[in-house]
Amino acid sequence: MEDQQKIHLFEQTPIPKAVANLAIPTVMSSLVMVLYNLADTYFVGMCNDPIQNAAVTLAAPVLLAFNAVNNLFGVGSSSMMSRALGRKDYETVYKSSAFGFYCALFCGILFSFLCGIFHTPLLHLLGTEEDTIHATWDYMRWTVICGAAPAILNVVMAYLVRSEGASLHASIGTMSGCFLNMILDPIFILPWGLNMGAAGAGLATFLSNCVACLYFFVLLFLKRGKTYVCIHPGKFSLQKNIVLGVCTVGIPASIQNLLNVTGMTILNNFTSAFGPDAVAAMGITQKINMVPMQVAMGVSQGIMPLISYNYSSRNYKRMKKSIFFAGRIMIGFLVCVSVLYFINAGSLVRLFMNNETIISYGTRFLRGFCLGLPFLCMDFLAVGVFQAVGMGKEALFFAIMRKIVLEIPALYLLNHFFPLYGLAYAQFVAEFVLSVLAVIVLGKLFHRLSNDKKPT
Repeated sequence: MEDQQKIHLFEQTPIPKAVANLAIPTVMSSLVMVLYNLADTYFVGMCNDPIQNAAVTLAAPVLLAFNAVNNLFGVGSSSMMSRALGRKDYETVYKSSAFGFYCALFCGILFSFLCGIFHTPLLHLLGTEEDTIHATWDYMRWTVICGAAPAILNVVMAYLVRSEGASLHASIGTMSGCFLNMILDPIFILPWGLNMGAAGAGLATFLSNCVACLYFFVLLFLKRGKTYVCIHPGKFSLQKNIVLGVCTVGIPASIQNLLNVTGMTILNNFTSAFGPDAVAAMGITQKINMVPMQVAMGVSQGIMPLISYNYSSRNYKRMKKSIFFAGRIMIGFLVCVSVLYFINAGSLVRLFMNNETIISYGTRFLRGFCLGLPFLCMDFLAVGVFQAVGMGKEALFFAIMRKIVLEIPALYLLNHFFPLYGLAYAQFVAEFVLSVLAVIVLGKLFHRLSNDKKPT
């Protein structure tokens, strides 16, 4: 019965309802993750110490680097699983999920080990100065050295569960950790609690990720025999078709996130030259800007199983209708958010730190960031489609265009001509160009599918 419900969702449920069933839980999960990131910034900001706030910002690229592993084995395995479900190839589904799980676990442990060994050069690479290095390391000790494996595993398992259409369960698992994080933050961070500052935020994050992992383990145990997600060691396989199927999609998605880390590191290094107040303001505005970005990302990732399944089962008409419906919703939402952010930039920054210098910086940063929001939805949607149908080369092309060709050069040029404030407009430059490319490439894909009897 449960299998029939999953098939009905992918094949027969009306498009708006199917997209809502898959995307809404994913968006909610993404928003809650942003909220707990904002909670870190909010409660650390209540310490009224720009150095503590700067520490959280400077460590952000390392935490973002987790997404390289998440995307390699989460996006790669889930895309492989959904496409195999569309072909009714269940053995490949089992082996793909086991491969993604155990590779993610190994990489999480390796990540912690390497960051612990090379933490001194890593901290300098992140742009820490003498006044911020100790606070940044205190935060990273919990989030990275202790917390890499649970942070990676809980996201990868959410992808695996979502691949068979169980978006609600995936989101509950992710959100359980996020809600716990928001409860623990004030207790660990603020003077009336443990007064740990940024280190307290890191400890809260570590414990929360452990709880999220526990949820998924319990879920898979209770649903054994009723789920296609398999983490039994016996199903782990290095078969060529499994490794290539996962990596064809996962590696470009992973490279995309590594480039995001590079871009954020460069941005933070430029900003750190203007002092802790500028770094704190940049961190606050980046996290405010993450709210609509994660909504767009949640929709594009949420509908990936629907796209993958219908692509593999050759129901191209349903696949295209799903993409167009999601695109219309995303564009309308992001235009509204962009206008609201531009008008209320100062008030939003003030919510996190009532410091006039930081508010002044943050207002101008947020107004620059929000201009790119209406365009990034086409970029995100296109990359989500590429990942869903196994078009790894196109996904990699967009990742290289976004960071290496467009955004990183724009950071250097804009900072040169408009010191500090120009940095916030690099994203707009990149997303405007990529939105045009997305329309062109998706148009070619739809034209090819309309002429093909079989997917290639």
